[in-house]
Amino acid sequence: MATRAHGECPLGTAQTGFSPLLDIPRLHRSPRRLSSRTIARGTPCPKHSGRYLTMPPALSPGQSNRINRAPEQHDSHAGNPISSSVINNFLNPNEPTLSEARQSRMHFYDNQRKVDYVLAYHYRKRGAHPGHGSPDPHRPPLAVISNGEMGKEPNAGGQGDMMIEMGPLDALEEERKEQREEFERNLMEAGLELEKDLENKSQGSSFVRIHAPWQVLTREAEFLKIKVPTKKMYEIKSEGSIAKKFNDILQKMSYPLQPRVPEHSNNKMKNLSYPFSREKLYLYNIQDKDTFFDNATRSRIVHEILKRTSCSRANNTMGINSLIANNIYEAAYPLHDGEYEGAEDDMNDRKLLYQEWARYGVFYKFQPIDLIRKYFGEKIGLYFAWLGLYTSFLIPSSVIGVIVFLYGCATIEDDIPSKEMCDQQNAFTMCPLCDKSCDYWNLSTACGTARASHLFDNPATVFFSIFMALWATMFLENWKRLQMRLGYFWDLTGIEEEEEHSRPEYETKVREKMLKENKSLVQKMETDKTESDDEDDDDKLTWKDRFPGYLMNFASIMFMIALTFSIVFGVIVYRITTAAALSLNKATRSNVRATVTATAVIINLVVILILDEIYGAVAKWLTKIEVPKTEQTFEERLILKAFLLKFVNAYSPIFYVAFFKGRFVGRPGSYVYVFDGYRMEECAPGGCLMELCIQLSIIMLGKQLIQNNIFEIGVPKLKKLFRKLKDETEPGETDSTQSKHPEQWDLDYSLEPYTGLTPEYMEMIIQFGFVTLFVASFPLAPVFALLNNVIEVRLDAKKFVTELRRPDAVRTKDIGIWFDILSGIGKFSVIINAFVIAVTSDFIPRLVYQYSYSHNGTLHGFINHTLSYFNVSQLKEGTQPENSQFDQEVLFCRFKDYREPPWAPNQYEFSKQYWSVLSARLAFVIIFQNLVMFLSVLVDWMIPDIPKDISDQIKKEKSLLVDFFLKEEHEKLKVMDSVQRNQSREERSSHKSQATSFHHSSRSQRGSYSSSASQHTNV
Repeated sequence: MATRAHGECPLGTAQTGFSPLLDIPRLHRSPRRLSSRTIARGTPCPKHSGRYLTMPPALSPGQSNRINRAPEQHDSHAGNPISSSVINNFLNPNEPTLSEARQSRMHFYDNQRKVDYVLAYHYRKRGAHPGHGSPDPHRPPLAVISNGEMGKEPNAGGQGDMMIEMGPLDALEEERKEQREEFERNLMEAGLELEKDLENKSQGSSFVRIHAPWQVLTREAEFLKIKVPTKKMYEIKSEGSIAKKFNDILQKMSYPLQPRVPEHSNNKMKNLSYPFSREKLYLYNIQDKDTFFDNATRSRIVHEILKRTSCSRANNTMGINSLIANNIYEAAYPLHDGEYEGAEDDMNDRKLLYQEWARYGVFYKFQPIDLIRKYFGEKIGLYFAWLGLYTSFLIPSSVIGVIVFLYGCATIEDDIPSKEMCDQQNAFTMCPLCDKSCDYWNLSTACGTARASHLFDNPATVFFSIFMALWATMFLENWKRLQMRLGYFWDLTGIEEEEEHSRPEYETKVREKMLKENKSLVQKMETDKTESDDEDDDDKLTWKDRFPGYLMNFASIMFMIALTFSIVFGVIVYRITTAAALSLNKATRSNVRATVTATAVIINLVVILILDEIYGAVAKWLTKIEVPKTEQTFEERLILKAFLLKFVNAYSPIFYVAFFKGRFVGRPGSYVYVFDGYRMEECAPGGCLMELCIQLSIIMLGKQLIQNNIFEIGVPKLKKLFRKLKDETEPGETDSTQSKHPEQWDLDYSLEPYTGLTPEYMEMIIQFGFVTLFVASFPLAPVFALLNNVIEVRLDAKKFVTELRRPDAVRTKDIGIWFDILSGIGKFSVIINAFVIAVTSDFIPRLVYQYSYSHNGTLHGFINHTLSYFNVSQLKEGTQPENSQFDQEVLFCRFKDYREPPWAPNQYEFSKQYWSVLSARLAFVIIFQNLVMFLSVLVDWMIPDIPKDISDQIKKEKSLLVDFFLKEEHEKLKVMDSVQRNQSREERSSHKSQATSFHHSSRSQRGSYSSSASQHTNV
């Protein structure tokens, strides 16, 4: 053991290898600070070759308590604080006094300063073993609090410190440590206060806790233009008496559905808000400086400082994201407000959200959107508000969809075409479905398919398609209105776009470019760091630098789309070959179509689920290749790529069934073959709409059940279990006390990191496509989407409250690019549904027959009208049915198409009916599209984007704000005038007293002069 002589470096200098966390602003009633520069200018420290760490000895409980108090006592001789103002608090968790004093896990160990942010990193030491530098297991852990200078006990005299021999750290670990130390020094220069754990194990995780004092909060709030409530409150008036009564009735009826949270108790009064200004503190209702800024705002301010703090040792990287990307820190996150389960008396926002929002038992209640916004920030609040509005809008569409489905069920017995198809007396002899092995068959055997097709292929589906197109428009318009309303209540009106910092990958590419051009990296980064507007082409990436990335993106996306189409074609080949194989066996010949359809859809579902995960990773990789400059640009480009790939992946099998299957089959005697002997597959006798419905329902339900629910529930739990097993099997010392009573930052560190809202939005956007794009073929899609979303809201809520680290609060006015995607899907759905009705269903052929070819204006004879004749003697050699078991001799067989009969001059050519139906289909598409687009524009025009009451309140708020400013300024001037009058009165009175005293003194002086003169005369 070696002792430290007088004048050697205290713990915390660079020579000891410990973080020099000293230079921070002083808080009220906090120990004074000691600048790291002051230490640097002090007595030089002896070198220990980097192998020894100077540490104070273990202290007695009494000494520990004296040090932890850190009173501001002053030496009577020197006038400086005595050595009890410490930087190092020796905290022994085994002492009952310390455990009793530890009241909150959300604060520093002084129980006064709140932890606003946490940085976590993993450290590793080499060569530490017992007797040669390993810490004493009975030694208490050390917390380093950066709030003052390190001192010694009064009677210690520097004796008793011990030298610990440390094994040499590897170069990478040492470099990361130095980068962390510099970054933390820069944070303290920015005014933040840090508390850091001692690295007293051979390896493990350590935490740096950050507190933002009032001076930093006010400075950054003014810089970020954060709107805060003023002293003025005003009443929010309703539009009129009728609307007010209607709202009162709705609130009384929906009272059991309202969450029991404070934000919903008073929504008729609102505080005037104004951007924070340190010169206008008299405007704000500052009752307690610790609670004036809520936790989300405090963490947001600290995060902004972390993003713009640089580190010169890490190649001048800017911000905490760069350091995390370079594995210097492992994580950075704000703390949750405590446990979400426990006693009711210890209520916090997280526990309140869990009880009233994040449980499946409260699925029937409305969401506490204001509390969600307060806890998680505006960006996440807007997502759940959008999801709630979307789910509520699914209720009327689900009701109409069920009515349309019930109408199909009720009219199935009155459907003339299905009755004709099921009538065995008609005896329509159909041509074989495949070569050789397939026999002739009666159309009446497809009776079940025809009856089932009527459930979805009826006149009501046309009305439902028009309704859903208008529904999508109304949903988007109401979302814009709700977005403006939330923006008004959340003080988002008029906020400016915040300046974003460059991403770490972008900075790395810029440095590589500058190094290639043989330019001074340090000089350029120092001189041009703040001149982002005037940076030349050398300091940014041009299109020439990005061209390889753009080329790779284009080629990769084309390859992925081609891969998706290839897989769809592979499934088509599977269906054709399987159908041919099953047709050879008499036992399976009757169920060929059902078996092939079901297995093919399941294969499509599995492929879609697998490719979804692959395409998500590929989209992220391609976006990284582009090297976007800011995080917002990165997110937008990632969303576009992921949406394009996942859209093609999810809908390509459905598009094939809807628009391509059965269109390129050919005709008997001239079929189109995929391979030798394998014909292109045909639609069922009742049409492809029923198969489209099956395909859409299985893919939609499978994605929602497996991907959106099972994956979201199971994968996080598996990750958490894997991380727990990894921590248990990881070598190193464990702290039994800490495991029994973990701190909040330890609990949050074990949670899953927050990765953004892109996956949440993406699954809802794909579902929105299922609901709107092919709703003509599956009217029950809104019902299944509603059932899924009721679970999805609570599932996402539980994930955010209990399973994820607390996200950074992000202010935003809207949902960004997702609204444009929704609007595009809504417009695209009009075209898709028009083609589904015109091309896939039999709606147009029935209308043409009923009004052009029917003798009595009904659908009697429609089936016979849609079937063409073929002379079986004209079948190609080797394609005739082998060993035909058909009851009667067949001269002519029928097939579904509009062709001329074999006795016509131009046999098997398209008939006049074909061209009539085709022209009617195209006319319907044009009329339907323009009609629905016109109605959508009309709805858009009739519903204003900004509610009238909100626009009136915004104008009223501006006038009230001006009046409030004038009143407060007038009061301020009055106070200043009164102070000046008092000062002038005091000055006049002091002048009078001085003049009076001067007058008396002058008279006494003259008297003394005269007396002295008389005395002189006498002399």
